[in-house]
Amino acid sequence: MGRNLALNIESRGYTVSVFNRSREKTEEVIAENSGKKLVPYYTVQEFVESLETPRRILLMVKAGAGTDSAIDSLKPYLDKGDIIIDGGNTFFQDTIRRNRELSAEGFNFIGTGVSGGEEGALKGPSIMPGGQKEAYELVAPILKQIAAVAEDGEPCVTYIGADGAGHYVKMVHNGIEYGDMQLIAEAYALLKGGLALSNEELAQTFTEWNEGELSSYLIDITKDIFTKKDDEGKYLVDVILDEAANKGTGKWTSQSSLDLGEPLSLITESVFARYISSLKDQRVAASKVLSGPQAQPAGDKAEFIEKVRRALYLGKIVSYAQGFSQLRAASDEYNWDLNYGEIAKIFRAGCIIRAQFLQKITDAYAQNADIANLLLAPYFKQIADDYQQALRDVVAYAVQNGIPVPTFSAAIAYYDSYRSAVL
Repeated sequence: MGRNLALNIESRGYTVSVFNRSREKTEEVIAENSGKKLVPYYTVQEFVESLETPRRILLMVKAGAGTDSAIDSLKPYLDKGDIIIDGGNTFFQDTIRRNRELSAEGFNFIGTGVSGGEEGALKGPSIMPGGQKEAYELVAPILKQIAAVAEDGEPCVTYIGADGAGHYVKMVHNGIEYGDMQLIAEAYALLKGGLALSNEELAQTFTEWNEGELSSYLIDITKDIFTKKDDEGKYLVDVILDEAANKGTGKWTSQSSLDLGEPLSLITESVFARYISSLKDQRVAASKVLSGPQAQPAGDKAEFIEKVRRALYLGKIVSYAQGFSQLRAASDEYNWDLNYGEIAKIFRAGCIIRAQFLQKITDAYAQNADIANLLLAPYFKQIADDYQQALRDVVAYAVQNGIPVPTFSAAIAYYDSYRSAVL
């Protein structure tokens, strides 16, 4: 990520000073990019002294103690007003602390969420900076040049808010990403288990879905996964180990929801789904002991595919409704004054959750910036009216036939709970 961000910045006409505590890695980057305006430095002091003031230093290190160590190594050589940008996946409370501590010493600290992976870092990520507004204004020209660009020509970067706001929004973004991926996995399980679709048929189905309201990066790459084969000519999706890892940001999102009293049920179920997937040996053993129903055919093929599509879209809406509701609660708790429409806008390109329907979220907040929950916005309410029966039917079929759909189930449970005047 750090290397590709440096190359992205360099490609915009800047000369970039680079430093890594490993001399070998620094030399490797320079050797692989000869002719680029990357200038290597092999001591922290030389690196810092090479920069124009106010210095703008982008840190890309593993979150945690490594970030504190890197900051401590920089401080002896900084001048008041210099800017440190932390572009790692940092826990927002750590960013709040670092912002407070560095501000007291006269330095600026911008905790910045960066989404898009290594490719996005090189070609244009979605960028979520938070910290001192005046410091952001000094780095905004660079960030706007390296960010992804949406279809309307707007760069996918905006000032998020004070101290830890940027990293908090990135954390919730990752939680939504978890939810998106689990919903897609469950849609696959339903089509495979209920209709016995071939991988070619699954690829065609997802291709068609990607041409409509489900159009998104994750649907786009999923359609390609179905036809990917390994060296032996076997479909990769059929042989890959069904264990999912996690980097902690989904867990942080769920933990924060408990702190704030927010019902983040769908996203939390997606975290739990990863945890239970990691119990592979136990699941294999349990499959030989615990009984369940034998899955029966789901009926008419075209009808069931459409029901799953509708259920997936409504589930996605519920996931985003929960995520943005949590952003509102966090904004109130930490005095961030978040702009939810702007946040949705910077997710439209560059990031993992980029999707066509994010414009609908931006539109909803443009119509009513104070709306309590996206489900109450006219467009999303209409979708819920039209699609909820499909979601109910799909969940009922899954339960009756022993197909686990934790996030689909969480979606309809949340919807019914939220619309209930009495619980």
